[in-house]
Amino acid sequence: MQYDGNKSIRLSRHAQEQCQERGATEDEVKTAIIEARWAIVRDNRFECKYSFQFNALWGNKYYAIKEVRPIFVEEDNEIVVITIYTYYN
Repeated sequence: MQYDGNKSIRLSRHAQEQCQERGATEDEVKTAIIEARWAIVRDNRFECKYSFQFNALWGNKYYAIKEVRPIFVEEDNEIVVITIYTYYN
């Protein structure tokens, strides 16, 4: 599955907090949902993964790539992001 372009993407309060804690931006989360293929996690929850060029420090260590993995649900009129995972490589 993939984004069809017809629904807005909204981050829950928890997802916004996780972005700050894990170093992702709202734009990166939206890009991941729009560009990456979706996989079913469980029930009606989906995930996707998207890698960004990072080339910066995170936690005092240099990383070239940042991978953003949102977990979200597709509702009738919008996509709601529940949480975010971020991996640095």
